[in-house]
Amino acid sequence: MLSRLFPEKCPGLTTWAQPKQAVYLQDNDSGRQVQIGRFDPTFPGPGNQMVPIEASLLESGVSALLRCAESDRKWITVDEVGYLEAQCVPYRAALETLLEKKQVAAVVRKQELPFLRELCRRKDAFVVDLDDPFGKTGCVIMASGYGKRFGGNKLMADFHGEPMIARILDATAGIFSRRVVVTRHKAVAALCEKRGIHVVVHDLPYRNDTVRLGLEEIGEVDNCMFCPADQPLLRRETVASLVLAAANDPDSVWRTGFEGTFGSPVLFPKWTFPELLTLPQGKGGGVVIKKYPERLRTVGVRDMYELKDVDSPEDLKELLER
Repeated sequence: MLSRLFPEKCPGLTTWAQPKQAVYLQDNDSGRQVQIGRFDPTFPGPGNQMVPIEASLLESGVSALLRCAESDRKWITVDEVGYLEAQCVPYRAALETLLEKKQVAAVVRKQELPFLRELCRRKDAFVVDLDDPFGKTGCVIMASGYGKRFGGNKLMADFHGEPMIARILDATAGIFSRRVVVTRHKAVAALCEKRGIHVVVHDLPYRNDTVRLGLEEIGEVDNCMFCPADQPLLRRETVASLVLAAANDPDSVWRTGFEGTFGSPVLFPKWTFPELLTLPQGKGGGVVIKKYPERLRTVGVRDMYELKDVDSPEDLKELLER
């Protein structure tokens, strides 16, 4: 993961284990390796059967962290921070110093130890749980527009060899604990059902109806993203970024933006659900956004065309050319 984030190896520390034997630490700058843990079968296991070798942690680990804190590099990597490191008070202090002075990409072992919990609860920490990165998040795909300006059901219009709505179905795949498409179009419903995606078909006239039907159908989730079906250039990485941001700040409303222009999709936390279920006739989630501007946060997109929807044949032509 770190090698994908950073094309050049960053200064910092790397640890690895030989199961039931030892744990080693490497200073990435010098390449020097030392043993920082030895296996002790008498310790209660299975997670904590390594005994820390404090002299090695002090000599190599602490000195490397403090040197990194004073380096001219922007990013430092630490892989990983776990049980052994948490037992060494000087190492913990050196890591805290590093965190105050540098941007640090670290792997923290998922273990109920006070120091490890404190690291993940820092206000300046962005945490991704690699076992469950997206949490209990729902997605309502809004596919109920009449397509009057387009001249018909735009969602089934050809977009490089596939129906346009297929782009949004791909961009939201594999992220959400539950996903539902709300539509009035039989062709859209058939396509979604063929892909195994749950569909609500209705003939109600207003936007608030689509929001309510989707949220009612989505079930028990901690937050829910509302995604228009007519933004064919929306990237999957943008969708994932919204969900990861919400996992780190679950009380905020998250939306996409580009250089001061804001758009969809928008991810709403659970506390907004009662108001979303009772929106005024003809209104959408923008009512909630305007009511709580202090709760709104933005994830930037790479290309303004991600936020552009298709209302007319001219729009479709423009996005096809992009």
